[in-house]
Amino acid sequence: MADRKFKIGLVVNPVAGIGGPVGLKGSDGLLEEAIALGGESKVAGRVSVCLRGLPMNRIEWYSVPGDMGAAHLRAQSVASHEMGEAPQSTTTPEDTKRVVDQLCQAGIDLLLFAGGDGTARDVADAWHTVPAVLGIPCGVKMHSGVFATSPSAAADLVHRLIDGEALSVMDAEVRDIDEASFREGIVKTRFYGELPVPDDLRYVQQTKIGGRESDELVVQEIAADVIENMDDETLYIMGSGSTVATILETMGLTATLLGIDVVYQGKLIATDATEQQLLALLDDHPKSKILVTAISGQGHIFGRGNQQLSASVIRQAGPDNVLIAATKSKLAALEQRPLLVDTGDTELDSHLSGMKTVLTGYDDHVLYRVA
Repeated sequence: MADRKFKIGLVVNPVAGIGGPVGLKGSDGLLEEAIALGGESKVAGRVSVCLRGLPMNRIEWYSVPGDMGAAHLRAQSVASHEMGEAPQSTTTPEDTKRVVDQLCQAGIDLLLFAGGDGTARDVADAWHTVPAVLGIPCGVKMHSGVFATSPSAAADLVHRLIDGEALSVMDAEVRDIDEASFREGIVKTRFYGELPVPDDLRYVQQTKIGGRESDELVVQEIAADVIENMDDETLYIMGSGSTVATILETMGLTATLLGIDVVYQGKLIATDATEQQLLALLDDHPKSKILVTAISGQGHIFGRGNQQLSASVIRQAGPDNVLIAATKSKLAALEQRPLLVDTGDTELDSHLSGMKTVLTGYDDHVLYRVA
């Protein structure tokens, strides 16, 4: 059995995350609207990044025909055992569940899926008997703890599994958010079950911690520092989250808690902006800065819930014009894990990585690693 290949089943939600760049904060039930607004799926590119990092000669692949699996492997010149039939139209949750069930019956060692929290729910509903499951992050929100921190991280972890490392698994939560409430600025997450994932927190993201900052005074100090250093020649793109919302509220402005707002000369000139709106504003303003904070518990500053801040937006604003704000308690909760970037552009992610200055209070900064 020494020559036995590692058996991986691949299932892909080809429309995951399509609503993110156009500001819909998800695509559940809004696929046609997302497409009409110009939304494009980034799934194929993200799956490709993961697949390119794998030792294909040591893997036996199982998939379903078409965009839910085999097409992505074929793009890498890799053959697979194709099971069942491709969906006849737009992929549905029932299609995902059917494919997952078929793959699990094939006796695979690892179920690798690409999508977001909705896809994770479908996988949890249909999964059985497979020793380990791992998600390639392709959705908008991804509150669940079953996703790798990036497509490259997924490849690294699978490689280690094939090498016989990190074989222990942990039960990770599958959580999803009510997208209708989410679009209204209300976070409602529900627990939908657990899946066994490889146990290595360098590669697998934590379940997102909900709720507002408890150290509200510190956030007010951060807000005072940001406001004091604003100038009238710079366009400020304000990332989502309670910390950034507090800054806007301190300025007397109404924040979009779970969206991207834009400030110029002390006034809101765009609310809940889409990627294309941000690019148009950047065309008109040569000086700009992007202010972001980290997701509590996970540490992501790009690539989770703020896909409007795309690689194109960050590049046009300038990667060196990114301001990071977070309380020390939020950083301490990461337990020395780095802040994370996952823009889908590996060259940009590399540029954004390294030791960065984080605003943690009034005239108070720390150096913290971004990876």
